[in-house]
Amino acid sequence: MALQLRIYVPPHPLIKHWLSVARDVNTPSAIFRSAMTELGRWLTYEAVRDWLPILETTVQTPLAECPATYVNPQVPLAVIPILRAGLALMEGIQSVVPLTSVYHLGMVRNEETLECSCYLNKLPPAFDPQTRVLVSEPMLATGGTIMATMEELTKRGVDPELTRIISIVAAPPALQRLSVAYPQLKVYTAIIDETVNDNGFIVPGLGDAGDRTFGTHEG
Repeated sequence: MALQLRIYVPPHPLIKHWLSVARDVNTPSAIFRSAMTELGRWLTYEAVRDWLPILETTVQTPLAECPATYVNPQVPLAVIPILRAGLALMEGIQSVVPLTSVYHLGMVRNEETLECSCYLNKLPPAFDPQTRVLVSEPMLATGGTIMATMEELTKRGVDPELTRIISIVAAPPALQRLSVAYPQLKVYTAIIDETVNDNGFIVPGLGDAGDRTFGTHEG
């Protein structure tokens, strides 16, 4: 049976609440940042369910010895925020999985051609093949940025099957491209919108996540 990209839209009411806050054009940057933090937190919680490597052992309570389960620190876990919007989710992500290595990847999109280019690459030359990877990318629109990111990761030894993408709003063009190239991936998103406009923005979307997070948008 052929592999197929799996896309999860968790029905959690807090995810829906904070998505609505983030979508509202009247939400100020400070509250928008809070919304992105919370969305990062709850989507990561869903993404790492039954995914984190565990270590079974025992502990001594004040009264008796009992079984104990820990996240296995011997299996590497990495978070890749795609700058700059990916930083908006990091506080929430790291509140759920604090024992991670963070590698920054900066991508910029040409507003005319919609092609992306890399301006900052802090990825290691090679990853341990067992590394579990969370990619922080709030908007999956045309797919150019996430495809370039996955190319950089896979050529450094990252296994797409051990990779999960945390997104806030996704659209069919990006999901279709990922499905063809990396069917082993899993995407966790708050919503899937139907359309990407001629400027490469998801509609209705939530605008430019980076600008709204850092208060650099006009209007």
